[in-house]
Amino acid sequence: MPVLQKSTFKGGVHVPDMKALSSGEAIVTLPAPERVFISVQQHIGKPAAPVVAVGDHVKKGQLIAAQDGFISANIYSSVSGDVEAIKPIVTNAGKQTHIVIKNDFTDEETLLSPIDENDGDAIAKRIGEAGLVGMGGAGFPTFVKVTPKDPIDILLINAAECEPYLTCDHRVLLERTEEFVAGARLAAKALKGAKIYVGIEDNKPDAIEKLSTYDDINVVPLRKKYPQGGEKQLIFAVTGRKVGVGKLPATTGVCVLNVQTARAVYRAVVERRPLYQRVLTVTGKGIVSPKNLEVLNGTPFSEILAFCGGMTDNARKAVAGGPMMGRVLSSINGYAKKTDSGLLILAEGEANELEPSACINCSRCAKACPMFLMPMYMDLYTLEGKYDRANDYGVMNCIECGACAYVCPAKRDLVGSIQYCKKKLREMSAQGGK
Repeated sequence: MPVLQKSTFKGGVHVPDMKALSSGEAIVTLPAPERVFISVQQHIGKPAAPVVAVGDHVKKGQLIAAQDGFISANIYSSVSGDVEAIKPIVTNAGKQTHIVIKNDFTDEETLLSPIDENDGDAIAKRIGEAGLVGMGGAGFPTFVKVTPKDPIDILLINAAECEPYLTCDHRVLLERTEEFVAGARLAAKALKGAKIYVGIEDNKPDAIEKLSTYDDINVVPLRKKYPQGGEKQLIFAVTGRKVGVGKLPATTGVCVLNVQTARAVYRAVVERRPLYQRVLTVTGKGIVSPKNLEVLNGTPFSEILAFCGGMTDNARKAVAGGPMMGRVLSSINGYAKKTDSGLLILAEGEANELEPSACINCSRCAKACPMFLMPMYMDLYTLEGKYDRANDYGVMNCIECGACAYVCPAKRDLVGSIQYCKKKLREMSAQGGK
């Protein structure tokens, strides 16, 4: 369909995209590791409950941890082999139960049962069964999104990929185009015939051109600005609709899915494969050979980095995800998850190594905030332990995009402060406000 008018949102920041490091790198399949370490917490909500025991033999694609509650998601084995351990492991994501499977390298596989690809309800059920979650980083169970109480008329694919450095979604659009389009069409069926829109930043002209050849795909180029891929910002930029405070996108008639989530719908319905692998970007000037890799769930970060030639001598900081919203790694002791879009190794000169100083009351953070909040006051009251006062300034509405910290001349950890405040407010709420 013809490309629609270029659009954007209010606020935000302009960040060097640094995508040239990996944007030209075709997707390469990373060889399966000797062992996978699969966390049962790879989504928003309750951890999945293990349904296997130590010593069990499992096949690739076999359910190993079942959805526990409505907001949860199934977890599947990414290799065939024997369950060696089910134990808590401390990683940079915290202490989580992991299922450790020793790969037997037979690649013995089990598939999901066939379904009617024209039955929207069956597709929605399969999305839940296959353990699909938001693969842009949030990890919200996709089944919940495609079975809303509110009527949906727009399926909006988030192809903005506004995080600097990351190029995995871009490569999927270019190299797995048919799988992506088929998955989006199937998701639209689950949503009772919603129209498909793709919001994509204009630094991906090749993907825009390729997608514009499909008659049922409405391509909306977006100005390169961060956080253009934020759900509320994307919805406004593409549709002009505003998601109210404390409301979900479904209240505006929009369902937002990530590029790779859409592709995963295709794999779950057509190929009958649950979600146990994804494409992620390994990049940064601190990595020898940046790549876009198809990686099995539970693969150790150390093996991913080794496949890319390892780190350079001037590597300074490792990040799971992108530099704005990713989590800094204190060590390379993590394992790939459904939600990991990147593994970033920043070199000297790329990483911020300055110590924060006192706020200088410049208000740059407020001007940059896409949610029109005042991060400086939320930070101030959090440091004073006055969490209710920070709440008065809308701390719970912060999307933690990092735009405020990026423009802060004092280099304050505003996002970290806000995250801590949210945690304390939730604890207070659980204790009855005490």
